Amino acid sequence: MSTAPRLTALDAVHRALGATMTDFAGWDMPLRYASERDEHVAVRTKAGLFDLSHMGEITVTGAEAADFLNFSLVGNIGSVGVGRARYTMIVAADGGILDDLIVYRLGETEYMVVANASNAQTVLDVLSDRVTQFDAEVRDDRDAYALLAVQGPESAGILKSLTDADLDGLKYYAGLPGTVAGVPALIARTGYTGEDGFELFVSPGDAEKLWGALMKAGTPVGMVPAGLSCRDTLRLEAGMPLYGHELTAALTPFDAGLGRVVKFEKTSQSDTFVGRAALAAAAERAEAAPPRKLVGLVAEGRRVPRAGFSVVADGKVIGEVTSGAPSPTLGKPIAIAYVDAAHAEPGTQGVGVDIRGTHEPYEVVALPFYKRQK
Repeated sequence: MSTAPRLTALDAVHRALGATMTDFAGWDMPLRYASERDEHVAVRTKAGLFDLSHMGEITVTGAEAADFLNFSLVGNIGSVGVGRARYTMIVAADGGILDDLIVYRLGETEYMVVANASNAQTVLDVLSDRVTQFDAEVRDDRDAYALLAVQGPESAGILKSLTDADLDGLKYYAGLPGTVAGVPALIARTGYTGEDGFELFVSPGDAEKLWGALMKAGTPVGMVPAGLSCRDTLRLEAGMPLYGHELTAALTPFDAGLGRVVKFEKTSQSDTFVGRAALAAAAERAEAAPPRKLVGLVAEGRRVPRAGFSVVADGKVIGEVTSGAPSPTLGKPIAIAYVDAAHAEPGTQGVGVDIRGTHEPYEVVALPFYKRQK
């Protein structure tokens, strides 16, 4: 029996705007409103407004909340200050990545874990299983929040016109409670586009009011509604990993080139955490004989690579594309791929992508493809 996708609090708004909708991780979400290229360019040069209400919010509270999260996640969550956030991961006992997360510390004993929509239930279930030995509570708050994101160089100016919160003092990966257009919100300086921007966690009942106020303030400076399609090309240009593509349960953080998020020494009562032994072994393997490395590929021609396509050199398969798309900023097709270490240096010659039997030439480059001017 098929299950109808869930609708966000902004569903009627998206349909009134003529959005092309798609089923994404069990949610009916806007893929694009008009031109995904125009939406992408707007975020890079002005601003875009996203509905990200499909993301999964999980609240962790209690006297041992920090110790519990240090045990359950690979990062040092105990060292996160109140009002700050940290990018981290949750892994299985064998070190395989179950999801990448952002954890916000809302108070001394209160945290919000934000999981990807496709993995939210898994993360909730795993945290619920692991919390039993701690004085802490795991609460499913997915229905308690709508999430709007304003991303792009004009985002701060747009938001400043609607709030008296101290945005100038709000650092990257930090959040503070405030009011935006009369709506209570957690205002976070985070995003997934490579641009400056903000994510606004609000009550679902306030979502339409806030969307309308943001569009009214942002339209004069070129802000447009933006869908999931341009969000993907924006994160791809910025070299940001996507679960199910660059990150999977078959890879450890060290396999993915993200071993830096694993903190073996923590500030909790114990440095023991789920997956520690497997991750220590993975770190040793990566140092002794680097696994395939994640690199950028830029096309010499016009054919677009897609996830799963083979990367080749000298007639042999040396890797696999994990994400690929036309890049509106570079004006060329680009891809992220895992390739053998011998072919991972930027500028490596003779590398191609097998696109339906033809080995299309690609240049190996360092990630990210795009980095905004500070």
